[in-house]
Amino acid sequence: MNPVPTLAQWRGALLGLLVGDALGVPYEFHPPQALPPRAQIEMQPPDGFRRAHDVPAGTWSDDGAQALCLLASLQYAGRLDLDDFARRLLNWMDHGYLAVDYQVFDVGASTRQALDRLRDGCAAEHAGGIDEFSNGNGSLMRVLPLALWHRGSDAELAQDAHRQSLPTHGHPRAQACCALYCLWARRLLTGADTERAFADAAEQLQAIYAADAVFAEQRQELAEILDPANEARASGSGYVVDSLWSARIALREGNYADVVRRAIAFGHDTDTTACIAGGLAGIRFGEQGIPPEWLAALRGRDWLSPLLDRLDTAD
Repeated sequence: MNPVPTLAQWRGALLGLLVGDALGVPYEFHPPQALPPRAQIEMQPPDGFRRAHDVPAGTWSDDGAQALCLLASLQYAGRLDLDDFARRLLNWMDHGYLAVDYQVFDVGASTRQALDRLRDGCAAEHAGGIDEFSNGNGSLMRVLPLALWHRGSDAELAQDAHRQSLPTHGHPRAQACCALYCLWARRLLTGADTERAFADAAEQLQAIYAADAVFAEQRQELAEILDPANEARASGSGYVVDSLWSARIALREGNYADVVRRAIAFGHDTDTTACIAGGLAGIRFGEQGIPPEWLAALRGRDWLSPLLDRLDTAD
């Protein structure tokens, strides 16, 4: 299974990711009970709602910017080049590269610490934290372009998903979440049902890990990631496993708007949950499934358009 995405699938995925991110930005850090009713979740929150960030409606955050950094690096290098990718992440952090209005905001603590290490000369593959507290969702939120760009086998895709996590999140649990998400996205590209695609991706990743002892740590972590109890614990937090499960639950909704609103309704890390879910919902429902008023409100087109123009597609 190695689908080459069409231009429509690329556009759906990227716009779905960016719109979900931008939609979630104003609601971040709020618990679910403090959010507006789901039907009132819009790019511009209702009057009187206390926005999380002082940026214009339709602005993507670090999630979208880092995803675009990964895409730009893949397009430039023709492969996953960690050094090039790491330079782009630093350029984003220090100069606002691929950030709307060059404005960087809402950078996670683990990512900030890892980028400081990169700036001090640490190798990209060793910059990400490896302790138990280095399991934020910062590498999961950006990995979707890799899944669409990759032409290798599932095992090769999983290995590159691990590697793209390393500059900021080196723990094997974060790596395994990224691999599972990429295999899940690859199956959605074939038109598979969301839950069937997730189950097939999990089964394949378990087989990949079992076949090679080098993945012993990831194999152990995958069992924890797939624990069904995670569904009951889903809360929209910044923990990478919770983000994956919160997005999975949101993706059971029947259209793009309901998916990202459900993701935001978990509260807390609303932009990232909606980004993770929104990219896959964009594959599932296409650009035409995203509310046109949300697409019209999305800012940063001067960054996005050249990347879309350079896409390698099956069309």
